[in-house]
Amino acid sequence: MAIDNDNDFKTALGDLSRAGQRLIAARFAENVLTLSQDARVKSAINSARRTDMTEDELAAALQSAKKASVDSFTQCGHECDWSSQAGHFVAQAALACLKPAEPGGNPAWDAAMHARMARTCERIATGNGTDNTEAAAQYRMLAEFLNI
Repeated sequence: MAIDNDNDFKTALGDLSRAGQRLIAARFAENVLTLSQDARVKSAINSARRTDMTEDELAAALQSAKKASVDSFTQCGHECDWSSQAGHFVAQAALACLKPAEPGGNPAWDAAMHARMARTCERIATGNGTDNTEAAAQYRMLAEFLNI
């Protein structure tokens, strides 16, 4: 089964375990990590990629990601430049990787959407329009993750 549209993509993500969602979400966030200058975001993504994380470590990484997200949002104030906005969306993607499971939640989908927004902001900032190839890259990442 090839994943080549958002409907199949979202369904496949929703079928993953919470740990699987966290791992693929970290890959999505890592793919746009260069758009963030915040070391806390990188640390949060690295934490999300770990399979041996304790609940205390997860909680600490989540708290750090939340602070990075709030700080990046406040930097995007009234006169925001697109690069700062991209950094904020990367922080949001990192935060999605670490959020606790919620009924009906799909944190990997949330991370994917934030990563796409980050890439769109980056393309606007560099004058490359809004054509966003991040979705296709995410489809490939998920297919590789699922070995399909």
